[in-house]
Amino acid sequence: MNPETENWIENSGELKRFAKEGKLKMKTLKAEGFRMPAEWHEHEATWLSWPKDPDTFPPNIIDNVENIYCQMIAALQEGEKVKILVDDEKWENKVRKKFESKGMNDENIIFYHIKSIDVWTRDYAPIFVVNKKDKKITAVKWIFNAWGDKYDVLLHDSYAGEQIAKASGYDVSEPKIVLEGGSIDVNGAGELITTEQCLLNKKRNPQLTKKQIEKYLKDYLGIDTVIWLKEGIEGDDTDGHVDDITRFVNENTVITMVEENKSDKNHKPLKENLEILKKNGLDVIELPMPSKIAIPERRLPASYANFYIGNNCVLLPVFKDKNDEKAINTLQECFPNKKVVPIYARDLVYGYGGIHCVTMQEPKIN
Repeated sequence: MNPETENWIENSGELKRFAKEGKLKMKTLKAEGFRMPAEWHEHEATWLSWPKDPDTFPPNIIDNVENIYCQMIAALQEGEKVKILVDDEKWENKVRKKFESKGMNDENIIFYHIKSIDVWTRDYAPIFVVNKKDKKITAVKWIFNAWGDKYDVLLHDSYAGEQIAKASGYDVSEPKIVLEGGSIDVNGAGELITTEQCLLNKKRNPQLTKKQIEKYLKDYLGIDTVIWLKEGIEGDDTDGHVDDITRFVNENTVITMVEENKSDKNHKPLKENLEILKKNGLDVIELPMPSKIAIPERRLPASYANFYIGNNCVLLPVFKDKNDEKAINTLQECFPNKKVVPIYARDLVYGYGGIHCVTMQEPKIN
């Protein structure tokens, strides 16, 4: 079918009729052999956006957050490229000076002059899917609506995600529905974990049913099975992102957070999620939550599950907590061939997110 005919079909409202009659076959990414790889699949790069939003990180903590970024980048650049969004050349020079002050080199670091408002690339960057047979990558760019239109000023970052997709140089696919990368986790073999609290939230895609959302996940990410957990943790304003509660560490095993204090508000929902995971036949490693971190106005969404798996390291948020050591040892056992890098992340979590929230992996084709 030629482009003019395709354009006529779409614009004349005949697309559904033609598809129903079998005259128009629309191939999905899954049908073409694409699948979202697990995070431990080899990376070409990790995408980050340099922190600068004073509403997210006030002047009294921004230096600490920049230092966290330096620790992350220093660990990642030993095994992969690190692609950093900065607004312009002035910001690039500022960041380079920061690296110099820390004794860091610019090996494997690439700057992109892409304006962003905030740092949460996990949620507004594209998700990269891989066709191993044909050795192709496609950037799937979902709509980012600032977690259900909570923050109007951050809606710009959906455009920043489009610019990342364009800069990646890959083909781009746009499902045209709302989805954040932190709301899902995959094992690279067809299984995906998410939460009902987030993906069924009426301020995301109120026009879609649960079954329809599953269809999008399967068509665009190559998923076979969706495991639906219930709710996320208290203090998480993303409406229950799964990367704060449960993560795959291999095709059959997940780490999931548990709250041992029965009076804590996280105890009941995390226990319910644990039971769901066990019923789905997964091997489950239970990891206790860090102690509650509260500031005058709210509780911080501190969680060990918000780790990031790089090529040669695992970046793990820690909180000077009694459970830090257990978290470090557990992750090291799960990834014996990678170095676990504990990073004190309290000031990062002040901004409502963690290490996984500010990263997005770009897979490598072997």
